[in-house]
Amino acid sequence: MAALMALSGCNSSPAAERNSAPSEEAGSGAAQATVVRVIDGDTFKASIDGEEKTVRLLNVDTPETKDPNAPVECMGPEATKGLEQLLPVGATVRLELDVEPLDKYGRTLAGVFDSAGKLVNAEVARLGLGVPVLFELNKKFYPPVVAAFDEARTRGVGLNSSDLACLPAQQVEKASHAVEALAAAPLSDSVSGLDKGHAGLVTALATLAALKAVAKAKESIHWAAYKPAQLAAMMNRLDSAATAGAAKQTAIGAKKKELGDAAAAAAVRQAAKAAAAAAAAEAERIRNLPPAPAPYVPPAPAPYVPPAYVPPVYVPPAPAPNPYPGYTGPRCYAPGGRTWTPCSKR
Repeated sequence: MAALMALSGCNSSPAAERNSAPSEEAGSGAAQATVVRVIDGDTFKASIDGEEKTVRLLNVDTPETKDPNAPVECMGPEATKGLEQLLPVGATVRLELDVEPLDKYGRTLAGVFDSAGKLVNAEVARLGLGVPVLFELNKKFYPPVVAAFDEARTRGVGLNSSDLACLPAQQVEKASHAVEALAAAPLSDSVSGLDKGHAGLVTALATLAALKAVAKAKESIHWAAYKPAQLAAMMNRLDSAATAGAAKQTAIGAKKKELGDAAAAAAVRQAAKAAAAAAAAEAERIRNLPPAPAPYVPPAPAPYVPPAYVPPVYVPPAPAPNPYPGYTGPRCYAPGGRTWTPCSKR
């Protein structure tokens, strides 16, 4: 590391910053390193004076592939393969440091030159696999990286490609087109159809909002690949599509109200029609009833004539027959019942 610091201090010529061959002061080879393996598009392991260290390319940033808290980013694997081709295992490279030699992770921050004297940091950008970035106070290699990335923009390669669906420009176009297609679709004549269209718009507009949020945050290197004018055009595209989507949502709401009002009016008409039909049916039923019978008139009561009084004739009752023939009256008996005499003779 001391050798690297010394080398950085004596090699700050403009030629080196322009991705030229190493200067004479740097050509001593005292800061040579051997590539052990590539970690991702901007980081690799190198053997320096027999000690393995992690080297981070200065002033260039590539899509992530190793972040445990995030998915592999678009073009991340391609950037890793690109650096593997630029820095094959066993290759000898020269490292140049800037003001700060280490980052907070303990990685060596350096400009990396291959055996032909090419600045690998800039070559990554020239392939469109990484964007220029400043690591204050380390800005020594920023100008050549910017110049190299401008070439990639001109050629439309890597992060500037127009045919990779995962890149922001294509995502903006796809999301905007989806919203505009939904906005241009004719309004359904059913509430269920309108609800389906509204749900689709909500999802599509949410995608637009997410893209706008990422673009405004300016934290993604994919958005950093575009020039300000390109970013402005993309934001205008998103805004235009969002306006069309919002207008369609308003139209859907108005159509739903119209359908609701029409349904309510139809229900009223149907109820009135049903009531009229019921009234007509009742009138017809009454019309077909048989004639009502004449009212009942009770006969006049006959005048009361009391019957003539006829006194009853007394008829004496016939004598009752004697239930005991020959009975002549009571008998009295002598003591012991042996003799008797009529009681009237006692």
